[in-house]
Amino acid sequence: MARLAGSSKLLRAMNESATMALLIDRGTLTRGELRELTGLSKPTTSDVLRTLTEAGLAVVVGHTSGGPGPNAEVYAVNPAAATVLAISVRDVSETLHAPFEAALCDLSGAVLARAAYPSDPADGDPVGTVRAIASDLCSRAGRARVTHLQLGVPGSYDPQTGTIRHIDVAGWGRPGLVTELAAALDLTVDADNDVNLAAIAERHRGAAAGSGSFALLWLGAGLGCAIDLGASLLRGATGGAGEIGYVPLGLAAPGQPRDLQSLAGGPAVAALGAAHGFTGATPEEMVADAARADSPAADAFLGALADRIAVVLAVVAALLDPPLVVLAGEVAQAGGARLRDLVTEAFHRNTPLRTPVEVTALTDDAVLLGAMDSGLRSVRESMVESLNARPIPARST
Repeated sequence: MARLAGSSKLLRAMNESATMALLIDRGTLTRGELRELTGLSKPTTSDVLRTLTEAGLAVVVGHTSGGPGPNAEVYAVNPAAATVLAISVRDVSETLHAPFEAALCDLSGAVLARAAYPSDPADGDPVGTVRAIASDLCSRAGRARVTHLQLGVPGSYDPQTGTIRHIDVAGWGRPGLVTELAAALDLTVDADNDVNLAAIAERHRGAAAGSGSFALLWLGAGLGCAIDLGASLLRGATGGAGEIGYVPLGLAAPGQPRDLQSLAGGPAVAALGAAHGFTGATPEEMVADAARADSPAADAFLGALADRIAVVLAVVAALLDPPLVVLAGEVAQAGGARLRDLVTEAFHRNTPLRTPVEVTALTDDAVLLGAMDSGLRSVRESMVESLNARPIPARST
């Protein structure tokens, strides 16, 4: 986030935004460290820090010690300057997960409160649901209000219309919902596909950390693919990039899988597991049981599942040729390294492609983690941009 900053009065807003960006990026900095990074003079640095602290955007968090001269103040962003609510909305038709999981974060990224909601607090009314979740988490955290909402949804978000498409959660697909939420709750709202958010979490915290770009193949109740281009995600014209479950499998005969979802989506995995004698309540439970077992039935189930996943992987690898594909989602988490190795073997056996394959390194809810990361990034960038765009008041001489 480091950027050049001028030291004249006319560049004061840019100096403030540059300083704020550095504090966000580095965590804590002294006045001297900020001078070195920005190239600003000592008086200008002091003026900028005074402005940021008076505006409530920066705070003194400590003092250096042990060196010659007076102790230097250590500055950081004020964690109370913004509060981000991240909500993971789930299609629970094929899982035992609660339909909503949410977390409240401050500007530093610290989680103030987190909870799962086993039933819809507003019975199908998204505005009421978000309001109830926000009220509950703010009460738990002792915070007055939320300033930004980040939604992770099992569908594609079209920012042109503010509409979430391809979603099977009651009430959440109505046109203009995201705009309606922002107006009703008086806060900024972003929405993104759950698999895209999982990819953000995987880049920041998981197997894709350090990768120039990668594709994330989501294996859960539904199939999905996120395409990370390094600096951004490919979302498509209407937010539908990566809806790989809809890809048809040729002219399927009656009774045969018609598309990739019916080949390797949650219901297909459950049916395959049952056919091999596994009785878990969800597809991921069946896969987890098989991954832990040492039996011919487990080998047969996981091998057959790997063959199916390899077909989906081949579509992703052939179309995108990414430097890495990460297998994620509940089924991939449950299968772990054993399933990954079987998928890689089937992929190599049936195609000439040699795309590297890894399994997710995340054990927590990747969608919620990604929603927190995305929401925080959006708020931080907005703060820096608003400082840069702020009108410069004239100063008397």
